Amino acid sequence: MSAASRPTSKDVARAAGVSQAAVSLVLGGKWPGRVSAATAERVREAARALGYRPNLAARDLRTGRTRTALLVVPALTNEFFARVHAGAASVAAAHGFGVLLYPSPEGTGPATDPFASAPAALDGVLASSMAAQALSGIGAGALPLVMLDSDPATGPGTATVNLAIADGMRQAAGHLLGLGHRDLVHLAADVDSWTFEVRAAALADAVAAVPGARLRTHRCALGVAEAQAAVTALLTAPGERPTALVCDDDLLAAGACKAARRLGVRVPGELSVTGFDDLTLATAIEPELTTVTLPAEEFGARGMTALLTAVDGGAPADEELPVTLTVRGSTGPAPART
Repeated sequence: MSAASRPTSKDVARAAGVSQAAVSLVLGGKWPGRVSAATAERVREAARALGYRPNLAARDLRTGRTRTALLVVPALTNEFFARVHAGAASVAAAHGFGVLLYPSPEGTGPATDPFASAPAALDGVLASSMAAQALSGIGAGALPLVMLDSDPATGPGTATVNLAIADGMRQAAGHLLGLGHRDLVHLAADVDSWTFEVRAAALADAVAAVPGARLRTHRCALGVAEAQAAVTALLTAPGERPTALVCDDDLLAAGACKAARRLGVRVPGELSVTGFDDLTLATAIEPELTTVTLPAEEFGARGMTALLTAVDGGAPADEELPVTLTVRGSTGPAPART
């Protein structure tokens, strides 16, 4: 195969040490019961290494249908979900699947079926719990379903793939408490979603475990302007200001930092701020943001891997990916109080 030529299924078969028929079975999702799981994985690895992409148009003409997964997310404009899509699409492409991206209207509301019949047009659905209401409107109940950021005990899907959100919030709280902060405010996303409930519970437990520490909660919509307004009101209210803000995501943290700067409140000298997600925004503001880093692309990739296992008739296990706190310039020791 020349460097300029496109790899073929014959190249994949040669690299994996199997027949072209086996390659077709594996990449077409028809391998269970025909080839071993180890052989199937060897074929997938060879396809990924070679950069092989099946000729979907030709195959669809032969079979009369596509192999398509639906990814349902709250909003395409959110960088986190764009990264989730990138990870999911990469895995799907390596297995000969297309990904149809379907952002839920208005972020979290119900959706109408974009197909004449979703079960007839799709092979499976990967969905964020923040857009779960959309599922009832697209007829996804008859399809393999994997949920992202969803309660494993009550999630509607075949499996759930989660991030260690509670641990991430405990890391952020532990960092601030370790710096001596005892007056904290949780700037909480005003969104009815399991993932935000988990964050709130983990933060409350962490603060309650430290004698003399107190936590107040202020809720606001997910947006820089909304957070700026909420934090401006908070910092100008009568009484003692908090020394630390724990924000449910980086957009809220950016709005908080903007409010502090316009009021002349020094970050982190007078007010420490933490975020969640580690978006590009986190290093675009000054000081750079201490935030919980979420592996968004891996999250999407693991979710799609679980979905393809379900589509192939397997039983994917629930999974939780670790997260880490990235400490930057927006947090520092608690200021002395007179």
